[in-house]
Amino acid sequence: MTTGLGLLALTALVFVYALFGKRLSDSILTGPMIFLFAGWGFHTVGLVDLGHSEHGLQLLAEVSLVVLLFADAAMIDPARLWKGAAVPARMLLIGLPLAILFGFATALGFLPGWPLWELALVAAILAPTDAALSQSVITNPRIPERIRRTLSAESGLNDGFALPFVLFFGCFAVGGVHDQVEVPWWVFVGQQVGLGALIGAGVGYAGGWLLRLAQDRGLTSDGFGGVAVLAVAGLAYLAAQVGHGNGFLAAFVAGLAFGKVLLGRSHFVFEFIETEGQILTVLSFFVIGAVLLPEGLPHMTWPMVGLVLASLFLLRPAAIWLSLAGAHVGTKENLFYGWFGPRGLATALFALLVLDAFELLKMRDDILAIAAIAVLLSVVLHGLTAAPAATLFDKKPAPDDASDAADLPEPRGAHNDDRKV
Repeated sequence: MTTGLGLLALTALVFVYALFGKRLSDSILTGPMIFLFAGWGFHTVGLVDLGHSEHGLQLLAEVSLVVLLFADAAMIDPARLWKGAAVPARMLLIGLPLAILFGFATALGFLPGWPLWELALVAAILAPTDAALSQSVITNPRIPERIRRTLSAESGLNDGFALPFVLFFGCFAVGGVHDQVEVPWWVFVGQQVGLGALIGAGVGYAGGWLLRLAQDRGLTSDGFGGVAVLAVAGLAYLAAQVGHGNGFLAAFVAGLAFGKVLLGRSHFVFEFIETEGQILTVLSFFVIGAVLLPEGLPHMTWPMVGLVLASLFLLRPAAIWLSLAGAHVGTKENLFYGWFGPRGLATALFALLVLDAFELLKMRDDILAIAAIAVLLSVVLHGLTAAPAATLFDKKPAPDDASDAADLPEPRGAHNDDRKV
């Protein structure tokens, strides 16, 4: 439990971070980096003691991921994803599955003796990237707008695209046992994926339609938009849980439906992510540092470190390179996309999610360790390289940036209330 002194120190840290937020955004120190190491340090010196339980992290990370999945999806127009945004679509629909496939093949070499489905599960956990850790890139004006918007779209959506893989592999890994109740694997997968998506679509569409109706009749204003984001995201998640569907997938699909109904008038979602969403993110990284790192790192082995480094330096870059073949993307831009795929909140939560849902996994401690290593290395390496990497590009975007970027979501930090979703 957090001590009084620990809570005081954390609150002071949040305030200091707010005071120097702009200056820090131009430096190699990122918010997630600061709060991850603060959480780890607070735990080490005894300012926070959350015991040998991941429930505190899981609760906060679940809330954060549900809200951010919903809000990120709400800013995307699904109909334009492929037509006007071929690069992020290729990265999501081709690059992500390739990254999982490459991760599985590489894990076979680094982790011999592991059950095959648990190797696939680890590959899926390491695949999704984190928009919060990409903030310093996505908001950097030195980087062409097309590139920033592409990374924003990909990192905002790939959590939802990776989730079905995590559920499939987790279900296969335990042979259809979920929550200590034996059910056929196809029943569980159908409930989790099918019901989750259906419930999310229904809740998101209904929530967006009702909010639009209230706006048209002057019953509400954009000032209450953040409340609507929290409420509809929570409704989708909880309704899916009650209906035996997956709540995270429901939140993601609900965001797509919600944004589709409110197309062109959902700028309050962006403003919510810039304020309340940012607080949720940094606090989540604080608890990851205070819980996930102390719990996972003692089980670390060098093969695990090798797998994570291969995932960061080789597997994602190779998957992105192949996914963009024929897309007329320059070499420098292609390598940039491949490197800036940081692992963060989704990797941590997906690891905790499968450990909680699939109690019969044989390599539980090792999966937790791999997630901890991935988050730690990614926070440091991507944080330190974000600012220097921006110098690779000219300040002025390429002439085709405007046309290509028109159908992508506005990068976080680029305040423009008149943009189109």
